[in-house]
This record gives sequence, structure tokens and C-alpha cells, in this order.
Amino acid sequence: MRDDKPLWIPSRASVEASPIFAFMQKCNRDFGLSLSSYGELHAWSVADRGGFWTAVWEFCAVKGERGERVLVDDAVMLDARFFPDATLNFAENLLSGEGAGDGTAEAIIFRGEDKAQDRWSWDRLRALVSRLQQAMRADGIGPGDRVAAMMPNMPETVAFMLAAASIGAIWSSCSPDFGEQGVLDRFGQIEPKLFVTCDAYWYGGKLQDIREKVAAVAAKLGVPTVVVHYAGDAEDVASAVSGARTLDAFVEGHTARPVEFTRLPFSHPLYILFSSGTTGVPKCIVHSAGGTLLQHLKEHRLHCGLGAGEKLFYFTTCGWMMWNWLVSGLAVGATLCLFDGSPFAPDGNVLFDYAQAERFAVFGTSAKYIDAVRKSGLTPRSSHDLASLRLMTSTGSPLSPEGFTFVYEGIKEDIQLASISGGTDIVSCFVLGNPMQPVWRGEIQGPGLGLAMDVWDDDGHPVRGEKGELVCTKAFPSMPVMFWNDSDGAKYRAAYFERFDNIWCHGDFAEWTEHDGIIIHGRSDATLNPGGVRIGTAEIYNQVEQMPEVAEALCIGQDWDDDVRVVLFVRLASGVTLTDELVKSIKARVRSGASPRHVPAKIIAVADIPRTKSGKIVELAVREIVHGRPVKNKEALANPEALDLFSKIEELRV
Repeated sequence: MRDDKPLWIPSRASVEASPIFAFMQKCNRDFGLSLSSYGELHAWSVADRGGFWTAVWEFCAVKGERGERVLVDDAVMLDARFFPDATLNFAENLLSGEGAGDGTAEAIIFRGEDKAQDRWSWDRLRALVSRLQQAMRADGIGPGDRVAAMMPNMPETVAFMLAAASIGAIWSSCSPDFGEQGVLDRFGQIEPKLFVTCDAYWYGGKLQDIREKVAAVAAKLGVPTVVVHYAGDAEDVASAVSGARTLDAFVEGHTARPVEFTRLPFSHPLYILFSSGTTGVPKCIVHSAGGTLLQHLKEHRLHCGLGAGEKLFYFTTCGWMMWNWLVSGLAVGATLCLFDGSPFAPDGNVLFDYAQAERFAVFGTSAKYIDAVRKSGLTPRSSHDLASLRLMTSTGSPLSPEGFTFVYEGIKEDIQLASISGGTDIVSCFVLGNPMQPVWRGEIQGPGLGLAMDVWDDDGHPVRGEKGELVCTKAFPSMPVMFWNDSDGAKYRAAYFERFDNIWCHGDFAEWTEHDGIIIHGRSDATLNPGGVRIGTAEIYNQVEQMPEVAEALCIGQDWDDDVRVVLFVRLASGVTLTDELVKSIKARVRSGASPRHVPAKIIAVADIPRTKSGKIVELAVREIVHGRPVKNKEALANPEALDLFSKIEELRV
């Protein structure tokens, strides 16, 4: 496909039928504007954030008392407060939105790798939330208390979260594949009053027994434990933990009745999410109920065009912020399509089978998954009926230009592809798609509404057409409320505000394009600096990972001879060895596709590449190992044993 033409152009009819177009017309009427394009809408949303976020509240019919003031103390980003007089409840908005009125309609559809399937109506979901709410209150859980869950992505997990949010408790979750120390590094910091876990789970065609881990974690947390049946024996697991109960025992004696919702301030804590934590104990990032709700409503309703009854899918675990993003789809009345397990068990058709059967409208996944499907030789476009699919989203790492091309050639021609980027830090996106603009190969469509996002050079000057730091220059509702156990805010300030005064510096290496789109070149703390020139690692991956001989790559800068040299590690395809000829081919590909400065000084084959639980490769951890420095939190990794492959490599000593 040619890069001088868009991969996808929305029709005028589809634009004018979209919720974002209706929203723009409402803003024109309410504020006396004449906005006619996404660029104009975004510019206004940043210039008048008070007006914009009020319009989002009204357009998305937020349930709660908004109050008079919209934005106060805005001069200092860390002091800014949105809707300081408002009260609302997050769970009320998710359980009472458009489409939820028909109690028999489907709220959640679930598939597990072990062939488990289930369908939950809104009535069934509300009934369990009601019983869980009563049980939590009976256990003395109230506003501000923490509920921690080590759970699969299943309907009961959603119900537990909603029950906690309904009474103002703070929810925090991880997936059951976390190691014992990884769970304790997270939940041990926040001191929960309730620990929720499953009895077992399936992954890669194997039953994963977690009885010993559950017993050890529960004992060290020292709080009441609830065991939810999934793939094992809940009673057996509960019996091994002092004072633990099964889900059935926990809600016994509590009958379903209308859920009660405690309305609390806009900034009341809702979630505690955790940084990847591969170079230290994870940071505990606290997000507000109001900020999360408004930001997710904006992204689901306006940027994704989601409506009541549409099927929303994201391939995620409960240890990734995309799970939190996914469940907010209930607020617009969407039907959540949950999946737990491996997307390649038994083969790579699993998720596309699901998409075809349930007629997904939105299919969310990771760039790594798209690349894996491409390399597997599958062509869902010809093997599956994806007529209902109108939007595919990709995140987790930058989607390569070849990944963009594959979506249109291998998955579906007439589809909006939205590469998105943001993160745990804001529980949402800084840059993402929108239904009003074309999709260009290799580019994220643009900045999110209401976000004063820009790209700055090292001197704090905005730059166009060159790489720099992704920043946000004005406050926004989904900024964290605080970091847990950070009473003076020092960790919070150090994370985002040390680079530029009063400016959020996100840590992404980014670039504006000629189409007003964005390219993310990787994390700025992982950028390479050979000869003092900053290079994004994604630029190298985009070349190397297109070669059939290379399954996956990881690139670091190694301190060498008073400079930095580029070192490329490659996990090769099955049956391939790293010959001198292949090394020459890789270097030639990088030189011609990127630049001579990108060419690695060293190329080394490794058997595996370490990654986080959400699938992100960990360049910083490998860099630490190569330089002989300790990695403090290997429990954050899905495959920590892979780090040993990078220790004391003789070739890196010459």
C-alpha cells in the first residue's frame, strides 16, 4: 500500500452519523461556535476545558450532582481540580447507563480458554453486585478501604469491582499469573481489607494450579479472603487459607435488591494501578472516580463511537489498565466481551472465532498480537466473517507501519484502525483514533479531546516534524489523585514534573506528522543516544521485525568507550541461526529503512526476550543486567528467567 494515500477514509455519511459529530453540533449550539472539523473541535476543547468537560458530562448523561464550579486552581497543574463541588458514584454510572434499562439484555459475554462460556444479563450483574455490596458492608468495608483481587478477566471480577465502587471502596487488581512476590509487592503496599482470588485458571492448554500461591499471599496479607470458582475447586482452595470463604459462602444470606450507590466527591479514589516496576517496587497510582469516568466516557462515546448494545472486546488481563478501560464500556450501554487465556490456544484463530460469533463492533488488542497473527500466516479477512467489525484498536507498544498494512490486507479492508497510546499513569490515552479523520500508515490519528498534548525538544520548545518528548501542558481530569504512600507528593512530582516546570512529561519519544497525527518512537527513557543523536527503539524494531528470520527483537544502548553503542538482541524464528550473512542483512535493512546511525554495533541472538505481564518488552531491565546492575523487581515480568540470558555476554566485552 502506498504511503501517500490514507489506508482508510471515513465517509461523509459515517462521520455525520457518529456520536462525535453530534457532540460537535451540540457544542456549536450551546457555545455559539462554528466548529466543522476534528482539528477545530480539539483546539476548542483545549482552549475552553471548562466548557468542554461540562459538555462531555451533559452529552454522556453522567449521573450525579455536577455543582457550580468546573475547574479551579488551574495555574498549577498539580493543584488543578475539576468539578470540585460534584458528587457521583462510578458504579451507578456503569450500571444505570443507556441500554442498561432492559434488564434481560446482555451486559457481559465471557469465554475462557478452557471452553468455558457464559452470558450475563444486566439483571444478573446487578443482582450479584447487590449481594457483594451487602457482604462487603457486613465485613466492615466502607469508603476508602481497599479491595484487592488476583483474578482472571471474568464476569465475577467486574461484579466485585462494581460492588467495591458502589460503596466508595478502592479497587486494585492483578492477574493470577503474577508470582507470589509480585502480588505482595503490589497489594502489600496498599493494605487491603479484602483479598479476592480464583481457585485456578487455564493458560496455553494447561490447568494452572495456584493453591500454594493463594495460601501464601493470603497469609502474608492477613486479611479476609474470598475464593471464586473458575477452573479448580474453590472449597478446597478456601479450606487451605485461614478464614477464607468461597464466593457462595461470602454472599450467603444476602438476597438481591436494588444496588445502593454512595455518591462521593469527583476526586474520590476509585482505582489503584501499578507501574510496571521492573527497576524497583511498583508505584501505586491512585485514580479518581470522576476523572476516570469522564475520560473513559469521552473515549468510548466520542473517540470510539460506542453505543448501547454494541459489542466491545479488548484482549487484556486484570493486571493491565486496558481492563479498567474495557469495563467502563458498560457506562455507554455496550456489551462487554471478556476473554481469559492464551490467544493462541489452540491456534491464532481463537479471538477471530469469538469476534465472528459475537459480532464485535470494536476489537482491541496489542501491537504484538497483530504482529504475531501476521507472522503466523493467518488471514482473518478471508477465513472469518467480520462484517460487524468497524474499529480495531492497538496499544501496548507502537504498531509498526507493516502492522497497519497487515490489518487492512489481512484482517479487514473497510475498518478504522486506531493505534492508541497513553497508559497506567492516566488510565486512558493521550493520543488515539477518532471517526472523523483518515488513517495514515504508521500514524496515530491525533490527540485526545480536552488534552493539551504536544511534542517538545530538550529545551522545552514545541517541535513539528522531529522527535521529542510527549508532554501535556494543561491539567486534565484523569491525572492521578496521588501516589499511595507518597504523603508529600515527591514521587508524583518526580514521575511527571521534574523534566519541565509545571508541564506533564509523559516519558514517550514522539513526533508530529504532516497530517497532524502522532508517531510514538518508544519510551524516552529507553531511547538510544549514539554520538549524541536520540534514536527511538521502535524505529529499529519496525525494520528488523519485518524480516521473516526474526521473531522478536530488543534494543538497548550500552555504555562504551565514553559513548553509547546500539546493541540489538534478536529472538530468531524456528530453525534459523545467526550467521554472518544474516547479521549483514539485518544491518542493511536497518541502514536502508531507518538510517546509518540506527545500525547496531552488535547483534546477538537470544533464546527469549523478557516482557511484562501485559506483553511489553523491558528494555530498561535488560540494560541494567548488561551493565551489571541489579533488577529490583523481577516479579513484574512474565518470564523473569529470560533476564539471565543477558548476563555476562562475552561479546559485549569487546
